[in-house]
Amino acid sequence: MPVERFPIEAGHIMMFARAIGDVNPIYYDADHAAATEVGDIIAPPTFVQASAQYDPDNRLRPKIGEPWIGSGAKPTGIDPDATSDGGSGGGIAAGLHAEQHYEYHRHINPGDVLIATVKPGEKWEKHSKRAGLLSFTETVTEYRDQDGELVITARSVGVRTEKPVTG
Repeated sequence: MPVERFPIEAGHIMMFARAIGDVNPIYYDADHAAATEVGDIIAPPTFVQASAQYDPDNRLRPKIGEPWIGSGAKPTGIDPDATSDGGSGGGIAAGLHAEQHYEYHRHINPGDVLIATVKPGEKWEKHSKRAGLLSFTETVTEYRDQDGELVITARSVGVRTEKPVTG
């Protein structure tokens, strides 16, 4: 489900940068940022991933009273059969997140409000001696600002294996 509204605030940018261990002052110091070529605080490159917190149905977001990844009920905290997503963007059971690519059309700044649109990308297959048939699925997410301007295009590639891979 695409995020209907992802408001960008300076505090969110700063906390995200701290969480990933990036101390670049362009992510939190307005005076420093104003003296740069960019001229304003900007968000770190992978910041759009935080948009998942604005999606109440995101499968990785914990829901009160329900098992979730890391809840400890099972090794993954969930029933693998109930959560496989067919490899689109990396499932939990037989699928994996294989790649993530970002194409930046402009910087994200405080005050922007992003809207995400998700669409299917390419599909392809490869053969592996260890895992058998590998099925790859690409998902493309376009993040546009409040004026409809394309800001970031994110491409996620998931892979499903024909048979389990051991050790």
